[in-house]
Amino acid sequence: MRLGLATSSPRFSGAGILCLVVVFVLFTSACHRREDAEASVPTLRLTTLRLRGFDPAQAGDQASVLATGRIYEGLLQYDYWARPYQVAPLLAAAWPEVSDDGRLWRFQLRKGIFFSDDPCFQETGGRGREVTAEDVVYSLKRIADVNVGSSGYWIFRGRVAGLDAFREASRTTRSAALYEEEVEGLRAVDRYLLEIRLVAPYPQLPWVLAMPYAFVVPHEAVEFYGAEFIHHPVGTGPYCLASAQQNYRYEYRRNPKWKETGREDVVPLDDAPTPDAGKPLPLISRIVDSVVGDPSTAWLLFLSGALDVAPVTLEQWDSILTPEQELRPELAARGIRLSRSPQLAVTYTAFNMDDPVVGPNKKLRQALSCAFNSDEWRQFQNGRIMVPTGPVPPGVAGHSKEPPPYGFDPVRATKLLAEAGYPNGRDPETGRRLKLTLELGSADNPEARQAAELMASFMERIGVVLELSYNNWPAFLQKIERRQAQMFTVSWLGDYPDAQNFLQLFDSQNISPGPNRANYQSADFDRLYHAMSALPASEERDALCRAASAVVLEDCPWILMAYPMAFTVYHDRLGNYKRHDFSWGQEKYLSLSMPD
Repeated sequence: MRLGLATSSPRFSGAGILCLVVVFVLFTSACHRREDAEASVPTLRLTTLRLRGFDPAQAGDQASVLATGRIYEGLLQYDYWARPYQVAPLLAAAWPEVSDDGRLWRFQLRKGIFFSDDPCFQETGGRGREVTAEDVVYSLKRIADVNVGSSGYWIFRGRVAGLDAFREASRTTRSAALYEEEVEGLRAVDRYLLEIRLVAPYPQLPWVLAMPYAFVVPHEAVEFYGAEFIHHPVGTGPYCLASAQQNYRYEYRRNPKWKETGREDVVPLDDAPTPDAGKPLPLISRIVDSVVGDPSTAWLLFLSGALDVAPVTLEQWDSILTPEQELRPELAARGIRLSRSPQLAVTYTAFNMDDPVVGPNKKLRQALSCAFNSDEWRQFQNGRIMVPTGPVPPGVAGHSKEPPPYGFDPVRATKLLAEAGYPNGRDPETGRRLKLTLELGSADNPEARQAAELMASFMERIGVVLELSYNNWPAFLQKIERRQAQMFTVSWLGDYPDAQNFLQLFDSQNISPGPNRANYQSADFDRLYHAMSALPASEERDALCRAASAVVLEDCPWILMAYPMAFTVYHDRLGNYKRHDFSWGQEKYLSLSMPD
């Protein structure tokens, strides 16, 4: 799953703040220039949120997904150039053989692919060893191990023969011997041949195997580093982690094993529409991620050349874009380019259904949903969003186009609030205002603060007090996973372009720490969802998607907020830039043209 920071933008200014920001930008730019000069290599400069670590099994948020995608790889990957989206072989040597009943998948692994050098490989003196089919089996078992605590087991639950039994066995043992036990549906036939046997056809399996959860890790690293493995990544990907200054800066360097093992031709660029076709990958030797929470700072860093890519936020909207949402000519003249496209994503505020106040009170959730002013929200976002009609976004089969049953309606919100037991927002027994808490993962992001304040104002209009609780990103995720958040706002960025990936956010089997962070449970939804999931693309499947969405829209475990659009600017020295909804591991295709 991929949780993303739900952001809008502040509308603030001030000479004092600007001066501080400019000083910071000048200082940071100088630091970057010094670092780049020391490195003597072209460097891709980006921003990130604070990272919890680099374990693929824990890659449940966008920042972690992008970080692990540079270091680790799976059997399959997304084709960077193809639209509509497609997957292609990566560690697999070719597309798998699939049995006629769709239950047996056979993958032949590429030979001569090595993990990066690391002290964990004690038997070889620190030299990374070759990847085998057993490594894939180990990595997929690890997702199922309850002791690992992966939030990604939902992708395999009830799918792979014997894997659920392995998971149950892991509840009573932490022994490494558990991994030596055979799982019927995961078999290394020989060093390079892997078989995955399914309980039933699973049309989404190729998408799933391209996800970071399914990346391959060496058991030596897990055993050598123990609990610290999350901070010591050892993968086969195009980059290695060179340094990590937590909450400040992360540096990645080209993995020399790629050159040693011929990895530059994993996905040939011969047919790609780029002047870099046929060049060895990765095209950029070094990546530096800086933790920059303030969009104003990020924008000024971008203008100074200290960042290669930056999002277009509301604060800079008018200075970057024309009323027609085109790049302003003066910026284009400076070699700045604009990328604009819809995101395969949905932004929402979730209710924790375990919470004793909002969980059992459907009319309260419906009232709060009716209080959310989607038109005002869209105006606040400067038209950067589409008003949502359901949990499945446009462009995905099964999307519902009809207006949701509990859209903005302040009169109805007041009526439902009274029916929920809080007339005019007060508890009749105590006379006190109803107070709810909204958790936000953006302690250092002023633009998200203003968005949260607008959200609170919507609730204030019907008499409900919405108290705002700001957290840094790791602490925010931890609260959600531990079911400690009463309400929280996030964006869900699709893991793959299928309605199942969005609807599984409501499957009762996926409650926290799985992707059903609202801990929503409905027998009616589950029945429709599981029937839909087993079907190939068809009108019947799409109808089941819409029916399942209707159940959710009636129960209101979420307040639907937006289908976000992505507006991004980048410098024209950055070649091959093409926005991708599933961009992990895709930096290997980017290039940098350096001044003479």
